[in-house]
Amino acid sequence: MKRVYLSVILALTAWSCLSAQMLVGTYNIRYKNDGDSTRGNVWSKRCQVIADQVNFMAPVVLGVQEALLVQLQDLQSELDGYEYIGVGRDDGKTGGEYAAILYKTDQVRLLDHGDFWLNQSPDRPALGWDAACIRICTWGKFTGQTATDDEAFYFFNLHMDHVGVTARRESAKLILKKIREIAGNLPVIVTGDFNVDQNDEIYGLFTGSGMLVDSYQVARQRFAENGTFNSFDTDLYTESRIDHVMVSPSIRVDSYGILTNSYWTPDEGSAATLKGHDAPQEIDFSRYVRRQPSDHYPVFVRLSVR
Repeated sequence: MKRVYLSVILALTAWSCLSAQMLVGTYNIRYKNDGDSTRGNVWSKRCQVIADQVNFMAPVVLGVQEALLVQLQDLQSELDGYEYIGVGRDDGKTGGEYAAILYKTDQVRLLDHGDFWLNQSPDRPALGWDAACIRICTWGKFTGQTATDDEAFYFFNLHMDHVGVTARRESAKLILKKIREIAGNLPVIVTGDFNVDQNDEIYGLFTGSGMLVDSYQVARQRFAENGTFNSFDTDLYTESRIDHVMVSPSIRVDSYGILTNSYWTPDEGSAATLKGHDAPQEIDFSRYVRRQPSDHYPVFVRLSVR
């Protein structure tokens, strides 16, 4: 009997060494611009809500898209224990949007990182194929704070073009090629705004590659009552998921969620105090405008890297 117990303990120990559960995510935070501010979607408030949400969820690694340098700096000042990697897509330094990767420094160690552009010359910034914008992919090699380098995993974060169909198709092929070259046989997590949904043939290039599966499809539990794009309108519904978390088939996906949390700003034209139906009269209501912190919903996935 003791031998059986010992075998069980050894098996559980081996599993714990080979499997580390963590929360990861992807979030297109919408670039800061005057037009959004005029319509009430002010970055200073959006930043506070996004930071509060990320701090509450506490993902170990999070891919963000459309982040300008000033937005990354603002977020970092409000986030609890995160650093980031990435460069501006326009010049490889600080110009333009980032596809940055944020990571919790008390939970993972950064072993290596880099960037490549989604074009015919991926080592430098330039428009690719029929793309409307310069596009970039940032990657990092991570391991747990108490894990060895041999237990590392790779995290790729991308933002594919919103206009060029050829650009998206060729970018998908390039990303898969780069994953093979950079990550080899190690586990891979790929996040980003793919700008194609689950019914698009370009989405199928990733899921049909044998290298990646969609975490939505393989999740043991799922909480996704909407798609991932909202256009800053809380009343819109879509089944399209254009923000994805793809993982190596060896990675177990325990849960997947698209979080539709909102915030509220005062409606200047409403009555000062309202009473609710079937509610205690001690409760006072005010009519506010419901808003989203970004025109995309974030996706969070709890997984185990084996």
